[in-house]
Amino acid sequence: MRPLKVVARDSLLSQRQVEEVYLALKQHRPEILFDVTCMKTIGDLQRTVSLMGMDKTNFFTKELDEWILAGKADVAVHSAKDLPEPLPEGLAIYALTKGLDPSDSLVLQENKSVQTLPIGAKIGTSSQRRIETLRGLREDFIPVDIRGSILERLSLLEKGDLDGVIVAEAALMRLRLTHLHRILLSGDVPLMQGRLAIVGKKNNLFLQEIFESIHYGDKAWLQASCSI
Repeated sequence: MRPLKVVARDSLLSQRQVEEVYLALKQHRPEILFDVTCMKTIGDLQRTVSLMGMDKTNFFTKELDEWILAGKADVAVHSAKDLPEPLPEGLAIYALTKGLDPSDSLVLQENKSVQTLPIGAKIGTSSQRRIETLRGLREDFIPVDIRGSILERLSLLEKGDLDGVIVAEAALMRLRLTHLHRILLSGDVPLMQGRLAIVGKKNNLFLQEIFESIHYGDKAWLQASCSI
């Protein structure tokens, strides 16, 4: 069997996500190999576009999905929360992984806490929902709209440009950054945050059967989504 052609975004986090899917799949299908292509999407390239209030569009998935529809790749690995609604015509979700901790975390500099941050502390986030959570911590915090990879966002904290950065706990876990000083937040989080989605062409029964082995949740719903 030839290696499966997998496409993902061009970031360390995306590479770790592909690795997570691969290791999970190998437990059920040890013969499977991946041939991975990483690329930048429009969401990665257009750094000046704010994510505040953005609906579930294909901003971070467009180019990957086009590769699948063009037959250049078998599947794409996405952060499940980034999937557009609805999926582009001709695509289906083959599996949703169990995922990791869905919480958000507020990453701070060492020896800092919510109480000891200065008045008007600048906290990096690109989400209106996270801003509401931030307000619940302290009304004087100033949200700063930031873009870039998780590592780029955290570098702003390290340089002192920000007093804190809100990121997904699952991203820190996948990047092996759980040694960072952080506070788990209790606010609402997006549906399926922390989970990974494997997307491919609709009605490809061979690939659906392969990836269904790592699906977590209602398989009846999954099978319906693949055939609609």
